[in-house]
Amino acid sequence: MINKLPRMMKAAVMKTPGEIAIEEIPVPEPAADEVLVKVMAVGVCGSDIHYFEHGRIGSYVVRKPIILGHECAGIVAACGRNVTRFAPGDRVAIEPGVACGKCEFCKSGRYNLCPEVQFLATPPVDGAFVQYIRHREDFLHPIPDHLSFEAAALIEPFSVGIHALNRARFQPGGEVAIIGMGPVGLMTVIAAKAFGASRIFVSYLEENRLQAALRLGASHAIPGAAGNPAEAILQLTGRRGVDLAVETAGHPSALKTTMRVVKRGGKISIVGLPAVDEIGFNVPFLCDNEIDIYGIFRYANTYRQGANFLSSGVADAASLVTDRFPLEQTRDALARAMTNKAGSLKVMVYPNGFPAGE
Repeated sequence: MINKLPRMMKAAVMKTPGEIAIEEIPVPEPAADEVLVKVMAVGVCGSDIHYFEHGRIGSYVVRKPIILGHECAGIVAACGRNVTRFAPGDRVAIEPGVACGKCEFCKSGRYNLCPEVQFLATPPVDGAFVQYIRHREDFLHPIPDHLSFEAAALIEPFSVGIHALNRARFQPGGEVAIIGMGPVGLMTVIAAKAFGASRIFVSYLEENRLQAALRLGASHAIPGAAGNPAEAILQLTGRRGVDLAVETAGHPSALKTTMRVVKRGGKISIVGLPAVDEIGFNVPFLCDNEIDIYGIFRYANTYRQGANFLSSGVADAASLVTDRFPLEQTRDALARAMTNKAGSLKVMVYPNGFPAGE
């Protein structure tokens, strides 16, 4: 149960890129349609690292102190007067993008495209490296008691993989190639397994991530440094290619690999964002083979599906957590994720201490 709420709380505030200060700030009071959540686990995302290192991602620029962190889960601490779905003590995963609910995109179910979305830790919106956060009721999702807060926080990157498969209308029995094994790529392996993929091919540079992919359900792990992962995947599929190729690395060469390994009439989901805006495509190849390409921007309507998948035990997502830090060491957590890609899989921060059994 939640005890009496404190008046002040700790927050890890990024004052400038590379500088994190632990500050005391007021505990926010939830509005009528909001819930106050005691934050129990927050994953360090690639976007957090970019803001920490560079202060910007594309047009999103850090212009004032900001609180990072958006992969989060916790316990309901208090509810606004109009909240009906939750009560103090409930365990929840926090979907970080709060959409307006009124525009054409929201009404059509594609609320990830809402132009008014307020996304945690995307400037100027503060994020979840805090002890308490308030969030609109309809973007909170219940989690069962047996699902750890760590796993629940990972529903956020898991949702990207689910959305990549949903957009491509992936069917059970199909074959998938996932190029790039960062946290989103690894979670996409779990998504492909949950969707009933018959074989899952993965490729990446780091051996530790390939081994993690195999533990999570990948069928074949192909080192990207081996020279020609596309040829290896084609050989393994009898040169047919895969039904769906998912690019999560954000690199032009990875995108070229997806183009090579997708079957005639197959589909490509592009998740990763390369450093350059424009990359050449082989248009005759796309047309001659009727390749469908799907751009993936975050996700929509995935959290319940994600919670159900992870609760079912399809894979041990929490096993990806290799590094754990208290809130007071948020700067160390960000630095670890930034500099230890060969050793760390997922870095997690605990704003209210390490939960028992996690």
